[in-house]
This record gives sequence, structure tokens and C-alpha cells, in this order.
Amino acid sequence: MKLQNKTILSQEAHGRWYEDACAAAFAMELIGERWSLLIVRELMLGPRRFSDIRAELPGLSAKVLTERLARMEEIGVLVRRKLPPPAATQVFELTEWGYGLEEVMQVLGRWSVRSPLHDSTLPLTPTSFLLSLRTMMDPARAEGLEVRVLFRTATELLFAHLAECELHVSRNPDPAPDADLKLEADTVSQFLGVFYGKRPADECGVTLTGDPALAARFTDLFSLPPKCPLVRLQGDQAGAE
Repeated sequence: MKLQNKTILSQEAHGRWYEDACAAAFAMELIGERWSLLIVRELMLGPRRFSDIRAELPGLSAKVLTERLARMEEIGVLVRRKLPPPAATQVFELTEWGYGLEEVMQVLGRWSVRSPLHDSTLPLTPTSFLLSLRTMMDPARAEGLEVRVLFRTATELLFAHLAECELHVSRNPDPAPDADLKLEADTVSQFLGVFYGKRPADECGVTLTGDPALAARFTDLFSLPPKCPLVRLQGDQAGAE
């Protein structure tokens, strides 16, 4: 019976959309359904409850979230477990294999923001912001720099620690760690202007506490790749093609 179950799972997972042996096609069959990668993104900083995931993805229905979580648990991307008392609540957590998707998402992120169609004014979750810093940082420019940074909004406390050219991030650490720099704003979206727009903090509605020179050196580590030109065939050219 166990062998039969494995066979059924293999048939459902591989070739169910494309009937193609390509590894990229298989990857899309595993995690290419709508919302799947965004659910993975929200779990990238640690285990979360069902209600936490739904709160971050308001366009995602409870039914679809349940289906996606069950599917990703079945194929080994995540597991569900119960926290010990006093919490005693069920959470979902990525497996080691599931955490490997961060590298995939980083490559996709750097590729996609080159499109002129990318709209940075759309809503951004706190986890998205922290992961964007890990994605868009230039490690070569971080040589010899160590800094601890707190980001505070009306509802969130985010932490980033740069050491040995690696950026470690966490969400709502308890207790709040000491920091060299503190940035406060109403929403995480306001931090984008400082890090990627290279605008002064006060112009973005951000309050900066700490050494301005250190803050400038830290924010200088982050940049978006250049945009690709948006080429469109027009009139006779399009007809000729």
C-alpha cells in the first residue's frame, strides 16, 4: 500500500500540467499554482499560524489557503506542527527543502523588477521588505561593515543584522535587540524610498535615530537592477510580423 501511495503522488506531482520532463516545468508543477510562492514567502522568516498568513494575503480565501497548504505539505515543502503550551496553537513551517526557495525567489525578484511594468506603490508586507533587503544587497560593498538596524512601524518591529557580508533578518524579535540604527515610519512601504529611492529619511516620512554617516553607508548597500526597455511593435511593424 505504501508503494502504491508513492506512485499516486508521483503521478499527481510530475507531468500533471505540462507532461514535460524539464526540471523547470516540474518546479512550476510543484509550486507554480497561484498564491503558492507568496505563502512560502510569508513563512520564510519562521513558522506562522493560518490566520497570520491570511492577514498578510487579504486577497487569498481561506479555502484556497487550506488547499495550498495541504498541497505543499504533501510534496514536502512545509510541515504543520503544534506549538507547546501556553501557545498550544497550530503553525506551518517550511522544511529545509522549502527554505531553499528563498534563492529561487531572489533570482525571480531581481529579474522581475527590471520590467518597467513593476509597480512599487502596491502594498508590501513586512516580510517582503526584509526579504527584499536580502535580495537587493551587494555583499561586496558590505566588506568590513557590521551594523544592527531596527525598523519600527505602528504594528511591526523588524530587525536586520549585517555581519561578515551577510544580512540576517527577523520579525518581531522578543525582547527587542540593541541597535546602531533605528528607523520608524507608519508603514514599511515608506522605507523603500530611503533604501531604493535614495531619498532623505524625513522626505519619506521616516524618522532616523543613529549616526547619519553609518545610515548612509548601510542604505548604499541596496539598489535595484536597471530597467529593461519596454519594446513594442507598432503599426506596420506588427502587421509585418
